[in-house]
Amino acid sequence: MKSGNGQSDFIIIKALKDGVNVIGLTRGSDTRFHHAEKLDEGEVMIAQFTEHTSAIKIRGQANIITSFGEVDSEGSK
Repeated sequence: MKSGNGQSDFIIIKALKDGVNVIGLTRGSDTRFHHAEKLDEGEVMIAQFTEHTSAIKIRGQANIITSFGEVDSEGSK
């Protein structure tokens, strides 16, 4: 994703509970995990889509802010 100024979009992830997993997925014919972080409650991560990162998977309860809007993940029930 590119923003209007030609730069890749950033997303902000704020953990609402301990143990939020943020996983970067590669682009290409084989989608693979290439990076993982674990956030505890209150921690914030700023991530960017790049030539290597086509998707970001978030597991756990978190608030995600993008240029398209804001959403809360529900975590496991």
